Amino acid sequence: MTGWPRPVAVIGPTATGKSNLALDLAERLGGEIVNIDAMQLYRGMDIGTAKTPPAQRRGVVHHQIDVLDVRDTASVAAYQCAARDDVERIRRRGRVPVIVGGSMMYVQALIDDWRFPETDPAVRRRWEQRLAEAGAAALHGELRAADPDAAAHILPTDGRRIVRALEVVEITGRPYAASKPVIGDPRWGTVMLGIDRDTADLDARIAARTRAMFADGFVEEVRGLLEAGLREGVTARRAIGYQQVIALLDGEFDRDQAMGLTQAGTRRYVRRQRSWFRKDGRVRWLDGAAPGLADRAVAEWNTEPG
Repeated sequence: MTGWPRPVAVIGPTATGKSNLALDLAERLGGEIVNIDAMQLYRGMDIGTAKTPPAQRRGVVHHQIDVLDVRDTASVAAYQCAARDDVERIRRRGRVPVIVGGSMMYVQALIDDWRFPETDPAVRRRWEQRLAEAGAAALHGELRAADPDAAAHILPTDGRRIVRALEVVEITGRPYAASKPVIGDPRWGTVMLGIDRDTADLDARIAARTRAMFADGFVEEVRGLLEAGLREGVTARRAIGYQQVIALLDGEFDRDQAMGLTQAGTRRYVRRQRSWFRKDGRVRWLDGAAPGLADRAVAEWNTEPG
């Protein structure tokens, strides 16, 4: 294993320029890209996830893109297994895995020693039914009573994570935190590069990206995905932008409101990503707006950890 290339992970807040940097690194290092954005796993969710179109991928092989249907439920545990296999196969070919994205739990699942508790479909279905009947806020109250620490770290609006936490508590009889990953040296010696930008600059990029999404057919994309079963999906329909456009198509919002709410939701997500990733002392931070970004990133990959 000693002669195999170590991966580089390009992580951090959305809209900072991670995808372009990842392509630059793949070209310079002789690499292949492993996606670590949960919503880019879904086929057809292209415009709203800012997925790099095939024609713009510069011939670089991409993994963990377009592997789920919108009816499917994304699973961190399933992703962990599949993506680890991808990374190890890439390394065995003498190529550099370039891991890119900002889905926080997925990054931790791939990089760290995270062993997931078993799932019980019957227990999961029961909690999902409770979620559908009572709503996320009420279920969050039940989690607060069963596991206060988990409730303090999961948003009252994040129904999917609330359900998973309650499922784990019921199955294991232990707090959800007991299943958290062990943080140590990154798996495979991965170099973790965090990309960020000045907040005003990033807000402007988010606004421009949102306008471009709607101009480039985002509403039509969502309409087509609804015909493919998006509304029945547990995970995909809750993606930022997609839930706002669904509400637009249902007559709850007009176009400007949907755009504004998409921007606001993205900015809130950026704050969560920053809070999460900034706590990880292994991440080496780079300014996404700085000249020579790719050169600096290559230099960091070539530098042994301190």
